[in-house]
Parts: sequence; C-alpha cells; structure tokens
Amino acid sequence: MSIISKDIQKAVVLLNNEELVAIPTETVYGLAGNIFSEKAIQRIFETKKRPFFNPLIVHIPSIDRLNDIVAEVPQKAKLLAETFWPGSLTLVLKKHPKIPDLITAGKDTVAVRVPNHPTTLALLNQLNFPLAAPSANPFNNISPTKPEHVERYFKNDIKMVLDGGACKNGIESTIIGFDKGEPIIYRLGALALEDIEAIVGKVTVKNKKEQGPDAPGMLQKHYSPLTTTLLTSDVVKTVEQHPNKKIGLLTLSNSYQNKAVHSSIVLSTTNNLQEAASKLYDALHVLDHQKLDIIVVEKMPNVGLGKSMNDRLQRAAFQE
Repeated sequence: MSIISKDIQKAVVLLNNEELVAIPTETVYGLAGNIFSEKAIQRIFETKKRPFFNPLIVHIPSIDRLNDIVAEVPQKAKLLAETFWPGSLTLVLKKHPKIPDLITAGKDTVAVRVPNHPTTLALLNQLNFPLAAPSANPFNNISPTKPEHVERYFKNDIKMVLDGGACKNGIESTIIGFDKGEPIIYRLGALALEDIEAIVGKVTVKNKKEQGPDAPGMLQKHYSPLTTTLLTSDVVKTVEQHPNKKIGLLTLSNSYQNKAVHSSIVLSTTNNLQEAASKLYDALHVLDHQKLDIIVVEKMPNVGLGKSMNDRLQRAAFQE
C-alpha cells in the first residue's frame, strides 16, 4: 500500500505523535519531525543514516516566527529574509537557547528557512512547533523531488509522504551564514548568487568543509547516484573513452548520438537553467535505475543556477 497521501490532517496527527512525515517544499522533499522531540530528531538521523555532526534545517511558517528560533538577526540577514522568504534561502544564525543541540550538531548557530510551498506552509501553520527537515533520502544519495522518490527510499521506515507534486525548483536551498554581520554562502542552491548579491552586495563563498560542517551540503561526496557518475566539459570525448560501457547521458540542451549511449536525457532544449535545475535530480533518479555502467553528465554553464548545479554534480561525481 502506498504511503503517499494529500491528507494534511493525517500529517498533523503523525507529527504531533513524534512520528516522521516526508514533506514537499519548492526545493526538494524533506524528512520532517518536531524539533523539540528528541525521539523524532534521533529518528531523522537514523532513518537517513546521517552523521550527527551534520546540522539540520529548521522550517518555520513565516518570518514572524524567526525570533522564536534565533537569538540575533544581523541587518543583512533581515534584509535577505524580507526579500526572499518564503523561498529557497536558509539563514544560519545564532540560535535561541531553547533550540536543542541535536538539531545544530552542538553548534551555537541554527539553520532556518520559510519554505515556499502551499501544502507545507498550511501544515506548519497547524503545528505548534517548527519542523526539522533535511532532504528525504539516505545520506549521500540523490535528493528526492517527487513523492515517488521518497516512497522508494523509505516506504518501510516512515508512515507518510505528504504529496505536494514535483518540486518546482528541484535543488536545495542556498545557505547563508554571517561573520561580523557579513554574509557567507555555505551552500550554493536554488537561489542564484547573483540574486543575493543584488540585495546585499558581494558575498564570500565558503562551501566545502568535511570536519564539523557549518551547514548541510558541505561534504565532498553528496547527492550521489549509485551508478558511477562522470562530470565532463567534453561529452563526446568522455563517451568515446568508454566504448564498451553501457552509458546514460545527461546534458543541458544538446543530444548526442553514440551506440554506447543507452539512455539520454536533455534537461532544457532552450538552455533554461531554471528548468534544468528543476529536472536535475529526477533525471539522475531515472538514469540510476536503468542498470547502466556509468552516467556521463555535461557540466553546466558556470553562471546563475549553473553554478549551483555544477556544485551538486561535482559532489555527485566525487570518487572516494
């Protein structure tokens, strides 16, 4: 029996009972639990097989609830929240004393955002606690952008996936922290760097950290298909280097013919990076379930959301 359901009231009951529910956002599906329930938060880490040193993102229904979660809000953080919330922006700020250390990996900061999805905002407004919700996938695997992706991962582990359709942005939120009031990008994401800089000026990017990461998504290997994945600027050359392999191909706008290519997905025939980002993870899910030898992915143009997609793809293709 499917665990996918549109019943928000059922999700409210489960979350009030310290159960986990997968929830839709505009970025990816999240595996959600009550931030004040140690049982629920432990289960998030256990279900995902996520290391406890990797902090979680807290989801709130509106900017008005920010002061319940954080102790201070720098001026530029306030400006960013007022501009982009609800939306694909996560802020890392000094935490309120009542926020459990389990959420923040023992740090004195907490990651928080207001998701831009009507179903989840309706849910959050019916709860008297915020939700911690990392992506609803096993640690290091491809993030889910459809309810079916979550069900495939966790049908025996959770009781419900709240169905909000396909995620419209398709990659995780952009995460920004602050040092002496100045913004630092910890994770490139669905909100382009250029859009952020238009509001607060030049920002520093510091998005790789293996030990004690400041935010989710900073590890070298992440978002990975089980199939060996190669990221390349020269698709033709890379395909020709593997003549005896069964290849899956993922490109931005051009299709390439080669007998080694068994399956090919084009993300946007019009070179639209927003469309490409929204389809990226779903395309990787599709290719990863076709028993291929390798997946060859074309590097995206290094502008706007292309930078965020290249960040995900470099981590997906990282060979340990």
